[in-house]
Amino acid sequence: MHPKMNHFQLCVFCIIFTTLVSRAFSVDSSYYEACKPQTCGNGPNISYPFWLSDQQESYCGYPSFKLVCKDKNPVLTISDFDYIIKEIFYSNHSFLVANSVVYEDECPLPLHNISLDRTPFNYSSNSLDFSLFYNCSQEPAADYYMLIYPISCASSSTSHYFATIHKEVLKNMNRTLLDSCESSVDAPVDYIEAAGVHTMLKMSYIDILKMGFLLNWTAKNCSNCERSGGRCGFDHNEFICFCSDRSHDKTCDDDSKFNLKRKIVIGVCSVIGTIAIMSSIFFIWQRRNKNLIGPSSYASRSIFSKSYSRSDAEKGSAYLGVHVFTYKELAQATNNFDSSKELGDGGFCTVYYGKVRDGRSVAVKRLYETNDKRVEQFMNEIEILARLRHQNLVLLYGCTSHHSRELLLVYEYVPNGTLADHLHGGKAKPGALPWRTRINIAVETATALSYLHASEIIHRDVKTTNILLDNNFCVKVADFGLSRLFPTDVTHISTAPQGTPGYVDPDYNQCYQLTTKSDVYSFGVVLVELISSLPAVDITRCRHEINLSNMAINKIQKHALHELVDPSLGYESDFRVRKMINAVAELAFQCLQIETEMRPSMVDVENELKRIQSDDFSKEKAEEIDISADEVLLLKSGHLLPSPDSVTLKLG
Repeated sequence: MHPKMNHFQLCVFCIIFTTLVSRAFSVDSSYYEACKPQTCGNGPNISYPFWLSDQQESYCGYPSFKLVCKDKNPVLTISDFDYIIKEIFYSNHSFLVANSVVYEDECPLPLHNISLDRTPFNYSSNSLDFSLFYNCSQEPAADYYMLIYPISCASSSTSHYFATIHKEVLKNMNRTLLDSCESSVDAPVDYIEAAGVHTMLKMSYIDILKMGFLLNWTAKNCSNCERSGGRCGFDHNEFICFCSDRSHDKTCDDDSKFNLKRKIVIGVCSVIGTIAIMSSIFFIWQRRNKNLIGPSSYASRSIFSKSYSRSDAEKGSAYLGVHVFTYKELAQATNNFDSSKELGDGGFCTVYYGKVRDGRSVAVKRLYETNDKRVEQFMNEIEILARLRHQNLVLLYGCTSHHSRELLLVYEYVPNGTLADHLHGGKAKPGALPWRTRINIAVETATALSYLHASEIIHRDVKTTNILLDNNFCVKVADFGLSRLFPTDVTHISTAPQGTPGYVDPDYNQCYQLTTKSDVYSFGVVLVELISSLPAVDITRCRHEINLSNMAINKIQKHALHELVDPSLGYESDFRVRKMINAVAELAFQCLQIETEMRPSMVDVENELKRIQSDDFSKEKAEEIDISADEVLLLKSGHLLPSPDSVTLKLG
């Protein structure tokens, strides 16, 4: 046989053999397509570990995570009862669910406690028991300190139905009342997911149930597979990463034993094929005596050069004047986002400590879920911070490209934690944050917010967890993801309310009209936190004091500010401290007015705080003013309008 024919046949054989081996050692790529995220009506995207039984295959998730689409809602069955999934937070392995009976009946009465035994689910730490009591012969007495929700649709003159959300209520409630009830059910709710706790207190029991509750799940993490371009699945009791070419054990670019065998076989055949091809080329060259130059090396150099130039350009590029980091550079800076380097975990991001190549310590914010909303917040924060330079605003060092595999923002590292940490968090200690430090923090925060408003920017999420402190307790205001540029030719912006419960302007929450006065209201809550060392929201407080703003207004109006003030500040013993706290309390009172126009501007707030800080509140000066032994007027500066009520305080 002619030698050329032998080489040709060998080459064809290797190509066919390589294809067959490749198919034999890989799962059909249709698995990858079958596990594409799906939706049920307007609900959340459904993907691993969940799977939608009428749109996806069972190998796309775990058996316990099977969902059924009912009335355009994804429904999960737990212990033989159906729960509607309202939201799924894949980044932190949690999801929000509500009992389906709430949406099916006009007078919903859950009949069973939810059992999570033998399930991969557990309650969020924020979950509270919403206790429902059925067919009680006694009627609960109205009590100022009890959160009682009547179930009027089921009650009659002789049979009473009611619910309560406050854990202290059951301790204080008459035992004979509870014993008179035929049955009771605990339906968990998650108050953090409410539009606002003050709103929650006005809701009906049905609205409370519809809020749902947060569950965490346990399943193998899919993030590495997803980052490599794959989709996770569970087949033959094993976790699998489905990729567009084949399946892998962990990621689309791993070298598992399964893939290694495949590569060895294909590699051997490739070597044989290469020898056959080179032999054929050499035979033809020898016959024709021509030099053939393949273009492959040139093409490789061109591709490499193009790839290198693009990467090199990305490293040196800027967006709106902000340096653009590569993902690889920030992964190295944070030791591949090591959990031990976490500085904090928010609702849609995690912040990591890192060191970039030039030696600077940085805080890297890693946004969850690269969807349209996250990209908008990402671009918005860059646009806001790129145009700002102020000693009391956190400095943005850079970001990744918005086309990057993940959205990352790089800030200066502020080492001393948040104001919330020092007031009522892990760093809070009696006397560790004296009044002189607190009034300085108030002044610097107000100065930063005044600067923002002068720059036509509304922060929109002012709170103590967004006020960072350096080692000298100097302020750096942070987190501009929700901020809005404010046009100069309008009085307000109409937007859907966003923010944090306890800080949201009630007028904005009701009318959807965002103004600079919305920041003023939130800052008023911060002032009360500085005075009291109490959190803005605490569900364990009695009903009318869950929101700190309500508590402060009530205490001031009842001449009982001394009951609100942190005892470690020396309010009773130091006259100057007492005068300053009185003045700051009056200022907070004005900031917390329900009607927007009654609140001062941020510039007025800044100036008033600076006046309070610098004023010489000596005892001798105070004696020159006509003050009764029991009461003192809060603030008579003339710089700001007095509060609408005549406010006086008992000095104890």
